[in-house]
Amino acid sequence: MERTISLRTPLSRDVARRLKAGDHVEISGVVYAARDAAHKRFIEMLDAGKELPFDIKDQVIYYVGPCPARPGQVIGSAGPTTSGRMDAYAPRLIELGLTGMIGKGLRSGEVVEAMKKHGAVYFGAVGGAGALLSKCIISEVIAAFPELGPEALRRLEVKDFPAVVVIDSEGRDLYSEGCRKYRK
Repeated sequence: MERTISLRTPLSRDVARRLKAGDHVEISGVVYAARDAAHKRFIEMLDAGKELPFDIKDQVIYYVGPCPARPGQVIGSAGPTTSGRMDAYAPRLIELGLTGMIGKGLRSGEVVEAMKKHGAVYFGAVGGAGALLSKCIISEVIAAFPELGPEALRRLEVKDFPAVVVIDSEGRDLYSEGCRKYRK
């Protein structure tokens, strides 16, 4: 039986560990928007001994490069991007305290292992529903890397942002479970 859970960020590891694959969530609070170009910069900064431009502990990152806002809107269409492009960077960020990621598509074994070890979750957002999802974003500020345009790091405030726990902190993966059901 599915359940819908109202989540408020920051997302502690304890709360992340209580979430189960298949849980429907509505996220409210601050999430950060970043794609592969920003993630590459994060790792370069860490390798150089610098601090990240935000405190990653207990944060949620939404893998999105939103479209420009039309007049009167906070943000343009903001649908999830394919999460696998962040897989080379995600384990290190999870180790540093990242507890949630929002995107679409499969994750690597290394990401899932880091999630299990450190207590993080992966939320799926509906691809192709960017215009609808953008209505849940109530403020947007570029937090770093403005020269990256749509891939700049953004601080988003969201209200009742709908997602599904696709991979939980125990490694349960709805994608794998769904495939197994139909292969029988």
